[in-house]
Amino acid sequence: MPFTRREFTKQSALTGAGIALTGTVAALATAPGALAAEDSRQGHDDDPGHGHHDEPGYGPLVPDPKGILALPAGFSYRIITHSGVTKLESGEYTPSNHDGTATFEGPRGVTLLVNNHELSGTRAGWEHPVPLAEGLVYDPIAAGGCTVVETRRDGHTAEWVGIAGTSTNCAGGASPWGTWLTCEETEDRAGKNGLLKDHGYVFEVDPYDKRANRDPRPIKAFGRYAHEAVVIDPKRGHAYLTEDAAGPNGLLYRWVPPHGFKHGRGQLRTLADDAGVLQATKCFDSSGQFVDDLSRATKIGTVYGVDWVDVVDRDARTVSVRKQFGNQDVTRARKLEGMWWGDGGAYIVSSFARAESPVQHDGQVWFYDPKRRTLTLKVLLGVNADPSKDGAFDGPDNITVSPYGGLVIAEDGEGIQHLFGATESGRTYPIARNELNAGTAEKPEYSEFTGVTFSPDGKTLFANIQTPGIMLAITGPWKRQPN
Repeated sequence: MPFTRREFTKQSALTGAGIALTGTVAALATAPGALAAEDSRQGHDDDPGHGHHDEPGYGPLVPDPKGILALPAGFSYRIITHSGVTKLESGEYTPSNHDGTATFEGPRGVTLLVNNHELSGTRAGWEHPVPLAEGLVYDPIAAGGCTVVETRRDGHTAEWVGIAGTSTNCAGGASPWGTWLTCEETEDRAGKNGLLKDHGYVFEVDPYDKRANRDPRPIKAFGRYAHEAVVIDPKRGHAYLTEDAAGPNGLLYRWVPPHGFKHGRGQLRTLADDAGVLQATKCFDSSGQFVDDLSRATKIGTVYGVDWVDVVDRDARTVSVRKQFGNQDVTRARKLEGMWWGDGGAYIVSSFARAESPVQHDGQVWFYDPKRRTLTLKVLLGVNADPSKDGAFDGPDNITVSPYGGLVIAEDGEGIQHLFGATESGRTYPIARNELNAGTAEKPEYSEFTGVTFSPDGKTLFANIQTPGIMLAITGPWKRQPN
């Protein structure tokens, strides 16, 4: 049932300041540590009972003599896979360009991970594409896909192909039933860039059962567009999907399953291409005014009501899905990126906004509450004036909810790249810094972090350096972060 503007305006008036906020993350200052610094200045060491003396995080980052990953004192990392160095069970090198990742609990302390490889176009353009494993190939020309990684307590690691022949596998999402949904961030049709099949779909990968991955089939019901990430509402069965696109900006989508459909292993493969309803967001503020772009929100705590508009041609046979709507039909956003389901809703990243958007910023994180049908701005990063200097955070991308409270966010911004955390009250702190310089001493270049996710037991934080493709396991004295 649509959530009307009148209902939202009435509810906002009744609550005064707006819809009550939900979720564990309250806010993020526009500059890293700004909120913490402001709070700490309110009190002094000789003034007990005032100010915040419990600083968030784990202290300053210590440079890595190996030149890979700076971490706080007491933390360490282990390389799990390294493109061109480690090998698959079948003998080929680990594919490159690691991206979205999720962990799954295996038997006797085993952790399974599914790792996207964001490789676009044809295989000929890449030194280490995803190998064409028999029975697991969608398009034999395409370079991308996923690998499944197994790590054991004794340090043993194994890796094999989960799906091959897909393109530009960016983020994705873990399903409530223990599979990985990998997203193609492309709109290439058969014949474009040398590809043999249409691309721009979501595929399901089972980390436990290799046989379930045979004869890959796209989930066409989710639509064909530049997919970034996906989450599934475990209660209602809805899928929420982000689109990383511009010209015009991308959309946030919802897929509503057909009546009687029950999620589970292998069930998405049984859906008809037009099963269920694919919809795009249309937001309005507390006064009932239509919001054309999420960048319009300039204050933490901004709440928008959400309605959903049906997509007519979800396979984009003649016109891209986002271009099927006029500027007054839907709410857009630039660089809609990672998502994570937690606290009864979906955390959704808009990585940055520039001249193509009404208002510029260097990152937003929204929380969608399906019960209230609202989007609440939880994170807002102002434009980073000098990304080459360490300290400022910008360009959030992959995201996860931390078992120690708040969020952990992977940077895909300009200049120096971090993993950073945000406490429940919004104070920020660094967790890691990429020190693998792909440029020169005069002009350093650092690849983005991707695939941030905790192990099922919460003791290990996994993350990737996308280029050349390194999966890292970070361990140390994790602790609950202060509010």
